[in-house]
Amino acid sequence: MRRIDYDTEQYQDYARGRALDEPQLQVWISAFGAVLPERRPLAGLDVGSGTGRFTPALARAFGPVTGVEPSVRMREIAQAQSLHPDVRYLAGSAEDMPVPSGSADYALMFLSWHHVQDKPRAARELARVLRPGGRLLLRANFSDHHPRPWWLEHFPRGFEADAQLFQPLHEVIAMFTSDGWRVTGFGTVTEPSSGTCGDMLERLRLRTLSFFAQLSPDELEAGFRNLEQAVAADPDAPAPVFSEPLLTLERPW
Repeated sequence: MRRIDYDTEQYQDYARGRALDEPQLQVWISAFGAVLPERRPLAGLDVGSGTGRFTPALARAFGPVTGVEPSVRMREIAQAQSLHPDVRYLAGSAEDMPVPSGSADYALMFLSWHHVQDKPRAARELARVLRPGGRLLLRANFSDHHPRPWWLEHFPRGFEADAQLFQPLHEVIAMFTSDGWRVTGFGTVTEPSSGTCGDMLERLRLRTLSFFAQLSPDELEAGFRNLEQAVAADPDAPAPVFSEPLLTLERPW
């Protein structure tokens, strides 16, 4: 996997390329609420919070949230555009979070797990910052449970190149459970359509997905050419929906 340096690439377009509208956000907030304790408020961590696309919504739904993000540029955008009275953004990573031990009721990692370099260390750090009974909401892709978005098939090595970014599900579960975590749920969440196929093409052109960094210039050119031809047949068609995996783990001790 070629690592993404979000301080030199993608940060300018990330918020626009990865934006979620209110119905999409609410689907995720409902999914998170279904696996979190019913009491409110809950203290949350948004680990790998990026430009803060989830952080204010988490605060509105559940209580105060700390966004932890290693990229200076991404944090700057979050602090300028994703504000809420119960949100703060701190420099840090999944392996090293500047928050007290046992201070959070839950942690969300939304498509950030594959960026973590030292995953066993991150599992220990997540256990440190969560209270006993705290939940980890791991929205990650897995090589053997991949959502296969509709546009991926138009790129050379599309599925292969994307799947290689991610671990198989059993490997992730084994790593956490060997450290004492308990799996409390695994399922899928289906977002409402992200607009039209034409809308989605425009967002994909911003290349704010890790997948695009794994392809050669020739593969990118061929893929976008194929995708543009497919979308041109009916650009106003609703973008197809797909189901995305969500793994929930508990720190029981």
